[in-house]
Amino acid sequence: MLPAFMSLRHFTTTTMRRAASEFRMPVPWGELRGQVWGPSHGRPVLCLHGWADNSGTFNTLVPLLPNDWRFVAIDFPGHGLSSHRPDGCFYTFPFYVADVRRVVEALQWKRFSIIGHSMGGNVAGMFSALYPEMVDSVVLLDTYGFLPTEVTDMFSNMRKGINDQIQYDKMANERKERVYTYEKAKERLKVANPSLSDQSADILLERAIREVDGGFVFTRDFRINLKNIININIDQCLHVLSQVKAKVMLLLAKDGLFKTFTLPDGYADKICKSWTDQKATFVEVEGDHHVHLNNPEIVSSIITDFLQPHSPDQTESQSGNQTSRL
Repeated sequence: MLPAFMSLRHFTTTTMRRAASEFRMPVPWGELRGQVWGPSHGRPVLCLHGWADNSGTFNTLVPLLPNDWRFVAIDFPGHGLSSHRPDGCFYTFPFYVADVRRVVEALQWKRFSIIGHSMGGNVAGMFSALYPEMVDSVVLLDTYGFLPTEVTDMFSNMRKGINDQIQYDKMANERKERVYTYEKAKERLKVANPSLSDQSADILLERAIREVDGGFVFTRDFRINLKNIININIDQCLHVLSQVKAKVMLLLAKDGLFKTFTLPDGYADKICKSWTDQKATFVEVEGDHHVHLNNPEIVSSIITDFLQPHSPDQTESQSGNQTSRL
């Protein structure tokens, strides 16, 4: 068994109280952190949060999902309570996919489901394409599962990302953590994420800040804001998407990400057509980008119904003899 431990913690929401264990897993540069709900023998579900969020994004949703399932929600490196990547390293999607592979290797999960929000959904899409034998079902929360870039932008993005990283490294000795009062930290979080309710902001802040002399500092690594140096174009995206063998649902919010963020002309239609060809399920709900956190009751039954096994064989393959090692 890997040297890891889980300490019991509790949180309170307006919906219900449910205990979560703290997930800790060693990695070469430190540790990955997160939260765990449900019995060790329960049906395994991996929960992946969005960019600049943390595993707390699932704190109100998981209590409304089946309590005999096993949910593991991680903080990606550089987010929440997980260690930052080593100095000089980039934050890229292939690295996030590798992080997921490390986690399921440690858990000894052979086959499982994924619930991925925003960036976490894009990581889920790529992981499911690379390891189709491991993923039975995927719920994409307010994301298309892939985020292609125009070919003309790919290398300018790479140049900018490299230059920004080098400049950031040069300033290492001059950087100082900004200290906030709790109220100012919450205000900053809500400015960056206008869709968050007050309660949702408080939940994310449990893992997004830490206390220091004079106030609080944010735990996330500033480098997650730098331009991603590895992108895929629409043709690569459609090819990779075609490799996904899992059952997939795109659960989109009417006032969600794609209300304000637009893909290049025609890209959304091409991706949706490709998912349709893959027999994916599309569901649109009232709500915003963080509907699963702000109003989990809107999506919880939809997710449960979609992930619910419908045959004895499927049930056995999902949870029959699997027991998490962490």
